[in-house]
Amino acid sequence: MQTKKETVKVLTNPRNASTPSDDTAADKPGSARKEVHSGVGVLDKTAKILDTLEGGPATLAQLVNETGLARPTAHRLAIALEKHRFIVRDQHGRFVLGSRFAELAAAAGEDRLLTACGPILQTLLDRTGESAQIYRRQGDQRVCIAAVERSSGLRDSIPVGAILSMEAGSAAQILLAWEDPERMHQGLRRAKFTMAKLATVRKRGWAESVNEREAGVASVSSPIRNASGQVIAAISISGPTNRMGTTPGQHFAPLVMAAGKYLSDALIRAHAGAGM
Repeated sequence: MQTKKETVKVLTNPRNASTPSDDTAADKPGSARKEVHSGVGVLDKTAKILDTLEGGPATLAQLVNETGLARPTAHRLAIALEKHRFIVRDQHGRFVLGSRFAELAAAAGEDRLLTACGPILQTLLDRTGESAQIYRRQGDQRVCIAAVERSSGLRDSIPVGAILSMEAGSAAQILLAWEDPERMHQGLRRAKFTMAKLATVRKRGWAESVNEREAGVASVSSPIRNASGQVIAAISISGPTNRMGTTPGQHFAPLVMAAGKYLSDALIRAHAGAGM
């Protein structure tokens, strides 16, 4: 097994976004800006509009002149961006950059969970002696967004950014147990755990797995909730079964649940503070 210094690692995973079909309207020649071709025409045209507004407010005529786009194309894209709050109108009716960019910047740079989780993961490691992780669901998978590992000895090493199945493991149970019935039913089709087990998870507030995700590995997980009470992540410890035992929840669940509650409370306090 590898040995390395105990460190807390975190990762923010931006969501993938789909793009609409390419806009076939012809551009006007003579744009003053350097052309960037991504291969997705409508995205390139949208970027031209945003690049122009980076320099300050602009009327539709100014957008057409600066971007080289046909007037109907510029108007259609500007209205679409306005619908999504990427641009707004000022008191003179000119287009300006909107508040959505500030919201996305805040989400990317000040993720409240990642900001708060480092010391808690380290404390969980210190108290249990096992590697600790935080997982978020990403479609039909889960991704490790933060982790801290033992400095020596046998350990279950999950690197930040690792993508794991939702079909096995205590964290997968947590991330599925509070889903709506349809998504839960779909998730159970290939899962190694049952509906009855998820009912038990909801009742006691924690999950355990032994040899479920990987032979010789045990884990215990608990939910992390946002200010609305929704389960947004799972906090876990994991390690070899010969150290954690065949019923790891009996010994470790209180510590993992306390860590999950601490982070949930931290998100509630941060949300309340942001609303002041």
